[in-house]
Amino acid sequence: MNRIENLHNNVFSKKNVELFEKNIMLLAVIGFIIHLLLIFIENYYTLDIFSSRTNLSSNPISALYTPFTFILVYEAFLLIYYLPRSFTTSVAKEYEIISLVLIRKIFKDIPEISLEPDQILNENNLQLMYDLLAVIVIFYLIYLFKKTWVNTPKRKTNKNLEKFINYKKLLSILLVPTLLILCFVNFYEWFIQVFISQSYTDNLNGVFFIDFFTILILVDVFILLISFQYTERYSQLIRNTGFIISTILLRLSFSAEGLYSILLLILGVVFGLVILRIYKLAEENY
Repeated sequence: MNRIENLHNNVFSKKNVELFEKNIMLLAVIGFIIHLLLIFIENYYTLDIFSSRTNLSSNPISALYTPFTFILVYEAFLLIYYLPRSFTTSVAKEYEIISLVLIRKIFKDIPEISLEPDQILNENNLQLMYDLLAVIVIFYLIYLFKKTWVNTPKRKTNKNLEKFINYKKLLSILLVPTLLILCFVNFYEWFIQVFISQSYTDNLNGVFFIDFFTILILVDVFILLISFQYTERYSQLIRNTGFIISTILLRLSFSAEGLYSILLLILGVVFGLVILRIYKLAEENY
């Protein structure tokens, strides 16, 4: 256990976290500039670099999609960093990632809107309105979730709980190389699809995050199984199980489209919030 704790402290040292943040921000700026240059080259020289396969070159606003992608990778790293703290903290970070994914999607969809009077209620405009409303709703739900968690009674740490936390630290250490591998593999597959292959998928939101949330579900299940050794409290077991269901709903939203995807996102966050509220009531009356 001491070796795991020392390794975790070294991997997630303040220096390493700041270095990762600095490099991600640098990559975000470089990616933004490269994306803008590609858009300029396509529009000025009327070349088809990747406009025929994706709409990320239709407008300079679309270039914001690239730095937001790097920011989301950093948020995924923070989720791994916060994993040992508590189940609730990592779930709250999942909800924040979902809200940022929606905002990134808005930057991609804004150039597609139509301002023609007879096209105001077309499919693209309606989808943009759904996404904007979903960001507001999920942002408010995250606020309620964190407020509920802050006001939930906390129990003192014991030796068994410390051992449980060390197991979660081991998982977070293993997730770091997993995150990096996922980033490289998904970027490589996306690059091949856009610039080489003709079989491009339009589900950009699903790139990386389908695999990432699938792994999160498996990790959450593993943590739940380990927790059976350290707690017999029914309310805590139901809370953790409910959070896994919430994560599954978020994962399913990446495979859905349109309004159905938005509804799954909101349902996932609402389900997690309701579970936490009930858990808070149970702890207050324990």
